[in-house]
Amino acid sequence: MKNARLLTVLMVFVLAVFSGCATLQTWPDSERSAENKMVVIQEKIGDGLKTGALSPDQSQMFLTTLKGIQTDYAALRDKRVSRDEWDRINGRLDALGNEINRAYARPARIEQPLNGDRIVTLQRRIDDGRISGRLPQTEEREYQSRLDSIRREYLRMTDGGRYAANEERVDISRRLDLLETDLNRYR
Repeated sequence: MKNARLLTVLMVFVLAVFSGCATLQTWPDSERSAENKMVVIQEKIGDGLKTGALSPDQSQMFLTTLKGIQTDYAALRDKRVSRDEWDRINGRLDALGNEINRAYARPARIEQPLNGDRIVTLQRRIDDGRISGRLPQTEEREYQSRLDSIRREYLRMTDGGRYAANEERVDISRRLDLLETDLNRYR
């Protein structure tokens, strides 16, 4: 009877040691998989920044997240760790990759100055041209007249907090572009 108990305890101990050894490995396939994912993600961030699909802020945020994952990866590399640790690293890399893909899918909004801001800027340029003498008096009057017309139209469109329709904003923007092009001749 004692032998049976001893044999049972010994078998449980051997199984516990064996299962512990089986779960604590270096998992080279998981290491390679994580390395490959990190390289792909880094390239994707760089390409997104180059093409404009990702803003500099988004790229910096993604790179910071990737750096944290790389730090955790370096701590695990060449050590005996459980498969769950590698799965967590790979899961974080997958989540980061998915987040980058979602950012790619969203069209990047290029912020352009608002028409009101452009009107103020062009007024300053006309005033500066008049004061410095770079802008001939006849052109200065013509440009000021055009800008005043655009300003009146813009104020009429936005009177009482009304939001201008897209066509109206595009028309004002086009007229401001033309005036700015004409003013650029006298820089």
